[in-house]
Amino acid sequence: MRIVMIGAGYVGLVSGACFASMGTEVIVVEKDPCRVAALQAGRIPIYEPGLDRLVADSVRAGRLRFEVALDRALPGADAVFLAVGTPSRRGDGHADLSHVFAAAAELAAALPAPTVLVTKSTVPVGTGRRLAALMREIRPDLDVPVASNPEFLREGSAIEDFMRPDRIVVGTDSAQAEAVLRALYRPLNPAGVTLLCTGLETAELIKYATNAFLAMKITFINEMADLCEQVGADVHELARGMGLDRRIGPKFLHPGPGFGGSCFPKDTQALMRIAQDAHAPARLVETVVSVNEARKAAMAGRILAAFGGTVRRRRIAVLGLTFKPETDDMRDSPAIPIVHRLVELGAEVVAYDPAGMEQARRDLPAEVVYASGAASALAGADGAVLVTEWNEFRALAPDWLRATMRGRVVVDLRNVFDPAAMRAAGLDHHAIGRPAPHRALAGEAELALAAAD
Repeated sequence: MRIVMIGAGYVGLVSGACFASMGTEVIVVEKDPCRVAALQAGRIPIYEPGLDRLVADSVRAGRLRFEVALDRALPGADAVFLAVGTPSRRGDGHADLSHVFAAAAELAAALPAPTVLVTKSTVPVGTGRRLAALMREIRPDLDVPVASNPEFLREGSAIEDFMRPDRIVVGTDSAQAEAVLRALYRPLNPAGVTLLCTGLETAELIKYATNAFLAMKITFINEMADLCEQVGADVHELARGMGLDRRIGPKFLHPGPGFGGSCFPKDTQALMRIAQDAHAPARLVETVVSVNEARKAAMAGRILAAFGGTVRRRRIAVLGLTFKPETDDMRDSPAIPIVHRLVELGAEVVAYDPAGMEQARRDLPAEVVYASGAASALAGADGAVLVTEWNEFRALAPDWLRATMRGRVVVDLRNVFDPAAMRAAGLDHHAIGRPAPHRALAGEAELALAAAD
């Protein structure tokens, strides 16, 4: 089979490379000639583990190539995928569909023969119907069935997610489109993957509903972490107790500074607007959005408290800048408001991230100093703030931290370090949702007094 993928961003490049690895001939079309030239030269413009090798193997096998001109890619295509960006529209939170409809209009004008149009981009409910109408308007001479095939790729594990998905969702009213997509995904059938066929609107909504639900789990455990701190409970034990319930499960019950990235913030915003426009407000989603933004903004206050109320002229090592490990994505990262606030308060911020520092320079204040590694960031620091849980930070030994830093404060926003080991090393360790030593001791004293009474 032969497909065209419009857009060489994260979704288009990963999906195109994965389809090619399964034996499909894939042509990725990208408007940016610099990006196409880089890809043709073997340079991958995004950070995703294993993607460089997957692209190189498929290009070498002749199953994957990159083009700027759409008309050169279309002849013989069984399907054309739209994988362009749908960022939040400035000012109102709706998904910006300008790239989607511009690409679709160009496609309609250039199509030499009937094909299947598939939206891989995350688009609001009703977009598929609008695309079908646009195709009929521009090319009444061609039959162009439309399908929705939302992606569920996690940055850092996108290839694994594509090749071993929990499910494949196909939304369409066309038997032809369904047959084409079933054939494209047939190589995954031996793995027992469920291919769920629905209507267009349902498929479009599944992606938003999934991300909103996961965002709610994160926000819920973050609020439980705050409660744990107030009552002397341990959020890790709480999350484990909840996660052992099969109705809940353990995933996305990890407390932290709030969610970020390319999907959860924009998709929760978009679903909120979709629901409002449909006169069926999603109150839970609205609350998730506001609580998460407030949490990210409040993290600097936690750091300030850990340093005794002031960070002026303090050298603070910030470990991790991207919104999650194994990506260079800075979009809506909690590090952005944290670092901005620390700089405003007079701190000297020395930052290190294994993959995201080039991206971070565009989002962080000019005063930030970027270190070449964790050791150089921590050397002589008055304290450290761990924002992103990269594995190399997990390996930092408490005794080594104490010997490397000038100060003793460690603010662990991902609960990476063992509190007892950190205290034993003489560090002033601050975690999320875990009881402070003085609270635990106070509780023991109260129990002793009660026993005496």
